[in-house]
Amino acid sequence: MPSLEEPERSQIELGAVLHALSDPTRLAVVRQIEADGERLCGALLVEVAKSTLSQHLRVLREAGITRTRACGNQRWVSLRRDDLDELFPGLLDVVLRAADRTADRMGERTAAAR
Repeated sequence: MPSLEEPERSQIELGAVLHALSDPTRLAVVRQIEADGERLCGALLVEVAKSTLSQHLRVLREAGITRTRACGNQRWVSLRRDDLDELFPGLLDVVLRAADRTADRMGERTAAAR
C-alpha cells in the first residue's frame, strides 16, 4: 500500500490547520476521533459519500491534524494531538469546545422544531 503523505511536526502550518478545521464535516471527524480515539476510517459517522470523506481525511492528514495508518486493506485515523499541542498550545481544545457548544445549540434547535 502506498505511503500516505503527512507533514513532519516542523512543517505543520497554522493556516493549514485552521483551514482544515473550518469545515463542519472535517470538524465532526476530529470530534469523533478526540472522543473515541483512533478510528477505522469506514466507521466515522458523517453524512457524506465515501469519496468525499476520503477527500476530507486527506485535507486533515495533509494539514498535520491526523495521522493515517494502513493495516491490511483498512485505514485507521488518529489525531496528532501531541504535535498540535506542542506547536499551538490550547488551539485544539478551544476549537473542540466551540464545536461542542455549536453542536449543543444545533441539537436544541432540532429538538425545538419537533
